Amino acid sequence: MTRISFNELNLIEPILTSLKAAKYSTPTPIQAEAIPHLLGGGDLLGCAQTGTGKTAAFALPILQRLHLSKTRAKKHGTRALVLTPTRELAVQIHENFKAYGSQLKLRYSVIYGGVSQVPQVKKLSGGVDVIIATPGRLLDLMQQKKVVLDDVEIMVMDEADRMLDMGFIRDVKKIVAKIPADRQTLLFSATMPTEVASLADSLLKNPKKIHVNPVASTADLIDDHVLFVDRDQKRALLVEIFREHQVTSAIVFTRTKHRANRLAKELSEKKIPAVAIHGNKSQNARQKALNDFSAGEVKVLVATDIVSRGIDVDGISHVINFELPNEPESYVHRIGRTARAGTAGVAISFCDQEEIEQLADIEKFIKRKIEVLETHSHHNPKIAERFASQIERKGSAPRRKQPQRRGGNSRRRPSSSRGRSSAGRGNYSGRRSANA
Repeated sequence: MTRISFNELNLIEPILTSLKAAKYSTPTPIQAEAIPHLLGGGDLLGCAQTGTGKTAAFALPILQRLHLSKTRAKKHGTRALVLTPTRELAVQIHENFKAYGSQLKLRYSVIYGGVSQVPQVKKLSGGVDVIIATPGRLLDLMQQKKVVLDDVEIMVMDEADRMLDMGFIRDVKKIVAKIPADRQTLLFSATMPTEVASLADSLLKNPKKIHVNPVASTADLIDDHVLFVDRDQKRALLVEIFREHQVTSAIVFTRTKHRANRLAKELSEKKIPAVAIHGNKSQNARQKALNDFSAGEVKVLVATDIVSRGIDVDGISHVINFELPNEPESYVHRIGRTARAGTAGVAISFCDQEEIEQLADIEKFIKRKIEVLETHSHHNPKIAERFASQIERKGSAPRRKQPQRRGGNSRRRPSSSRGRSSAGRGNYSGRRSANA
């Protein structure tokens, strides 16, 4: 399939200059499909995960339309609104808008809770062209009459399914009620449950529908494994992985904030630099943790599902599920933090006796078996046997057909007599793709 360039998408020269500075040359599939349609003013429904390039897919046409219209935002007003579920994602999208629009005389503002509203209100007072906001803080400022949405021309709802999961639906509906009906609307979601489909029907007018990387599939460049281990042996196994294998940068997921704090502290005490990030941390602390992790000052980010979506950090070699998520969709979002930008990555999941049901649900959801690693010092065969018995009773998920590696080399995995167990510890380390 012939790939096109950004020059062929009718983008204006200032935006192309910014993309060149950011080393963007070839549009992703969602960008190639979405940008021409959005430049024409149509609505869009996108089913796409983080990492597919969706931020640029909506930001670039928004920037171009706002620049060419020559209209100024009114006091306390805005011309484009982007709603997103988490502070981290709001900050990231804000940075992207500034980078893509670096050659344009447009104003951007990011609004989220957990910090003082004073600087945010001050920036909004003269009006801005684009607001990127989390629903709670935005609605609060609207009620204080610090933000007026009467002149919004374009509205984007990013990670719609996540916003519904986090209970934002009432806030979202109150916000949308204050936006002119005559607007361009873009809705993105990694999954399309009934609630999101219903929301899309109420917001969009004859939208173009784009479906990229469905959530039930995992990236071809991710080697994901499951390790059966007793709960009280998980910490020792985690330290073993960091000390004996090529882990350059990792996110370790836990289910609770308390366990994230405790695990980060224990890793640091064992000379494995780690920092925790979760919803109880202040925004400044969360941003510092991300910055330190991105800069390589800490090797491990111990996180709750707050960073399972929306955080795009290059170079993460491993994702480790210290505890399996309760929702199978979260498994795909978690492991998607690795294998970014054409590189390979490794995802390792610990499964104890109490997590057998979650593992079964995950395999059912992703429609394949996750490869078992037995060659570690904390392997518990009894848990593996119980899981195998449960799968046999309920019906097994099909094995994924192994994809061809880029460059034409097949990706082979050692097999056991049962077809589920890996042969060596070398599979812990990430591998680069041929084009990396």
